[in-house]
Amino acid sequence: MTGNPAQITLTQQIQRRAHELGFALVGITPAERSQTLQRYRAWLGNGYAGEMDYLERHLPLKEDPRRLLAEAKSVISLAMNYYTLDPPELLAADPGRGQISRYAWGDDYHEVIRERLRQLVEFIRQRFAETEPDCRICVDTAPILEREYAQKARLGWIGKNTNLINWRSGSWYFLAEVLVNVRLESTAEPQWPVGGGSFPSSGDSRRVTFAGDRPPRYETMPFSSTVARGSCGTCTRCIEACPTDAIVAPNVLDSRLCISYLTIELKDSIPAELRPKMGNLIFGCDICQEVCPWNSKATPTTESAFYPREGNLAPALLSLVNMTQAEFSSRFKGSPIKRAKRRGFLRNVLVAIGNWGARKALPALEIALSDGEPLVRSHAAWAVGQIGGETAAKLLQTRLVVEEEPEVIAEIQGALARL
Repeated sequence: MTGNPAQITLTQQIQRRAHELGFALVGITPAERSQTLQRYRAWLGNGYAGEMDYLERHLPLKEDPRRLLAEAKSVISLAMNYYTLDPPELLAADPGRGQISRYAWGDDYHEVIRERLRQLVEFIRQRFAETEPDCRICVDTAPILEREYAQKARLGWIGKNTNLINWRSGSWYFLAEVLVNVRLESTAEPQWPVGGGSFPSSGDSRRVTFAGDRPPRYETMPFSSTVARGSCGTCTRCIEACPTDAIVAPNVLDSRLCISYLTIELKDSIPAELRPKMGNLIFGCDICQEVCPWNSKATPTTESAFYPREGNLAPALLSLVNMTQAEFSSRFKGSPIKRAKRRGFLRNVLVAIGNWGARKALPALEIALSDGEPLVRSHAAWAVGQIGGETAAKLLQTRLVVEEEPEVIAEIQGALARL
């Protein structure tokens, strides 16, 4: 965007400054009552939120952005690219290595984005000589239906995998918002990412087809953009690829089946019937995005904070399974992975080791069977049972003699019964 600041609108000035701060997509929409709240309420009513009780508690706040900022008139919707690189195929295919979701490879995005938003707010306030406008910063922890407002601001459309998808660059984006009590000009045209991408041509593998070359009717795809070129069309790759069938219908995700939920939000035991389907995914899951045709030409971010930290790109499972609390805290300081806490993260690692099934993991599992956390011990017992054999049986029997926690005893007995 070029031109004298005095000759361009405030919306354009805000967009330009946001781009300078690293946001690839910036759009603006009125701060109006949510149009998808009833659908969201029904989703909660179906139990699809699992144990994320805070989503129900925050429901009244999500009804209207003005519940967060009383005089809000505009929502500035922003997206920051976190696509970095593709891991070497040998690493990605190695069952003895854990797979971590791309968004957690680097630093905690909340802090990165929050600081950029503060700078954007300061820029906005400087545009007003007399009265500084009120602003409210929102990262993804704020109670706002951010994908709805991002779609209204023309950043993209909400796909069948429930992610916001941009027409040119796919879905590898963190979303954020700034609420402001100033009526800004809304963005009427689709927003293209800064620095790359092109809309798929008729010969491009990303192009999706519609019956009669028309997008699906809005009634059948409630979150689909009305822009003809912004739709999943007849594509169902994400639905078919999900290992746990968590996408129960187009645009509908059952969190209780989602591997991201199971490895991050779920605080207790992972249901036994889902464990074998998790493979070596130890924190989050990107499968529904990896198979999406719209992501085939994603361009790498320029944000260095999102590039993989040392050891976060397909780490060896055996290097993780016996971490102490001090080691966990040190290794994942300033990382999104700390959200799972040590007990949850080791639980995930133990499921991956069980799916790996390598006998060389048994010495590490013997240590895990004596861990101070019952959650860790119970999943260690499951992993030992998955590996099987005489040594595995002896480890389980030895632990059973001294184990006092009912949940761990049940896991040990179940593992022995499978041998």
